[in-house]
Amino acid sequence: MSSVSTLDIKSVATRTIAREAEAVASLKPMINDDFEKAVRSIYESKGRLVISGIGKSAIIAQKIVATLNSTGTPAIFLHAADAIHGDLGMIQQEDVVLIISKSGESPEIKVLVPLVRNFGNTLIAMVGNIEAYLARQADIILNTTVSQEACPNNLAPTSSTTAQLVMGDALAVVLMEMKGFGTDDFARFHPGGTLGKKLYLHVSDLYVNNECPKVLSTASLKQVIVEISKKRLGATAVVDTNDHLLGVITDGDLRRMLEKSITLQLDEVKAADIMTRNPKAISAEALAVEALDMLRQYDITQLVVTAGATYLGFIHLHDLVREGLI
Repeated sequence: MSSVSTLDIKSVATRTIAREAEAVASLKPMINDDFEKAVRSIYESKGRLVISGIGKSAIIAQKIVATLNSTGTPAIFLHAADAIHGDLGMIQQEDVVLIISKSGESPEIKVLVPLVRNFGNTLIAMVGNIEAYLARQADIILNTTVSQEACPNNLAPTSSTTAQLVMGDALAVVLMEMKGFGTDDFARFHPGGTLGKKLYLHVSDLYVNNECPKVLSTASLKQVIVEISKKRLGATAVVDTNDHLLGVITDGDLRRMLEKSITLQLDEVKAADIMTRNPKAISAEALAVEALDMLRQYDITQLVVTAGATYLGFIHLHDLVREGLI
């Protein structure tokens, strides 16, 4: 095995990236009338998109299926080798079939294509050779031809599979926009994990688990300190008798007030004297991730939660940490 210097390692890596970037850029002219036909046939279909392939193309097919399903286009994967052993039953009358192959000449593909044709389904070929058997038999061609693989022997599927992947993403994103698939839809399909929480978790889901510290504007300094200590959020809201938010007092406000105690009669200090007016607040209906953005923007650890002018409680940075949003 030859010794490769650090410089050579970087050179090979950057060359690989450059070749694959070139392969992706070369797809732009391939977004043609056939691409539009493919999109419209999938969009107008009353069935699903069945995607098939063999080898590395089968792996790419599975990824495209996953992307389509998560963005509102029903899709299923059919392995080309399994198709002739019973899995052809997955293809229904209203389905559109997309077969992915670099060469378009694989034996399994040549067996599968006429079977799909006999079913009468629209056949889309994503192929790296538009003269190949698969391309000649297809109703629509998505051309993913690349000039060379990133592999130094021009053999291992690298640039070609990247091109397939990007073409699949192009299909998915266009279909997504045609369907008007928005963040609410995305949240319904991604309820789990951090991604889902960012899309559906609201401030109202979190603040209700916290204490709700509050004092009237006429509260004494002792009452303020007791409320902050008792509720363990490091702050208290200052409200009127109708629970309308007037301000907020934090631990920091108390420390700053005590630093000025030489000029203050502590037994005469009221909540209104030391509160921060117009504190940073957020609606209970806002997304939790919006609260996180505000906390980061203002470099603070808690926000007052409101419904209009009415005080509801606090959401704390720790709430967002517990939910895995950070």
